[in-house]
Amino acid sequence: MRRLELTEGAPAHGIELTEAEARAVALSEIAELNRAPGETGWQVAPGRKIGVVQVDDLQISVTPKIPVERLIFLMGYATAPAYWREHSVQLDPEESLPEALAHAFARLAQRATEQGLLQGYRTVDDSVQVLRGRIRVSEQIGRRHGAGLPLDVTYDDFTVDVAENQILLAAVTKLLRIPGLDARRRPTLQRLRLRLQLAGVAELRRGEVLPLWTPSRLNSRYVPALRLAERILAGESFEQRRGELHVSGFVLDMWKIYEDFVGVALREALALRGSASLQHRMHLDIARRVDLRPDFLWTGHEGQQIVVDAKYKSEKSAGYPQADLYQLLAYCTVLGLREGHLVYAKGNEVEIVHEIQGAGVAIHCHTLDLDQPPHTLLHQIASLAARLAD
Repeated sequence: MRRLELTEGAPAHGIELTEAEARAVALSEIAELNRAPGETGWQVAPGRKIGVVQVDDLQISVTPKIPVERLIFLMGYATAPAYWREHSVQLDPEESLPEALAHAFARLAQRATEQGLLQGYRTVDDSVQVLRGRIRVSEQIGRRHGAGLPLDVTYDDFTVDVAENQILLAAVTKLLRIPGLDARRRPTLQRLRLRLQLAGVAELRRGEVLPLWTPSRLNSRYVPALRLAERILAGESFEQRRGELHVSGFVLDMWKIYEDFVGVALREALALRGSASLQHRMHLDIARRVDLRPDFLWTGHEGQQIVVDAKYKSEKSAGYPQADLYQLLAYCTVLGLREGHLVYAKGNEVEIVHEIQGAGVAIHCHTLDLDQPPHTLLHQIASLAARLAD
């Protein structure tokens, strides 16, 4: 097995690849490939995604530039802030991204199911020999033409085959398919999958929409595991053949993880002072043909508004991209605001304010240091939120 381990934002590495291997890696978007004219070797640099991709006997992994433990916190807090504010999952700093996800999910799932699998009522339509529940009269007449048996009925079944358990099973199945998952992590995941399957939990078909569930007092012990399971299932997983090559992988968009975290963290920090809309939908033009989607729009109790866009960028010495300023200017113009805010993952840049000529708009560029413990990171968000609101 050939292995190439890259870190987000790090320089390119040289490696020998066939043309078919190079095409497969490039299509996965986990790496960017370049080759000088006349050379046979490729320069492989981290791409737009993090994760792992395997092309036959070649495995390329890209880890985030922040500790994997911090990445798990960002993913968890964006979906269950109340839990992750008080809890953390201790991980080995040497663990790869797949291993860390498997470890974190296994611990949360074990905690969720240690008191037994969650059960609930599920409405079932069935054909039976003995009356159970309510007869579906229209089906009985239309399909059976008045025959006495079997009976088309609807009944409520108290079962473990509920949405919560189906989502856990889907997540553990997806983790077990990740290439390069350490053998130490597989037994725990396999036991969990077997327990769910033997209990009668139905396995979702690949591509099937996840069943809906609602947090409640009854499933509260499941919520942290379910939230992380949803993030795992949102990752791009693939297993296919491209020509003679077998390609498989699991990749995540780091920018999406960062944007979700910043939006939820700001919403939590400002919850007592107003209401927030994440990925707020509005339009640039009067005809409503051009969509705009600011990551965070907050409205205070007195009607004041704050618009924020979170931008996850790799370190670049050239400073902040100009396109981001144009985007915030469009938000401020539509909303009639004199200030807008960009929140970057901290790199080489310093915080700065851009006064836009002729527009009367100031765009503030803030930085957030992700290489900090969770409590320090949340303190940064709280301080930023107070500055924005004041």
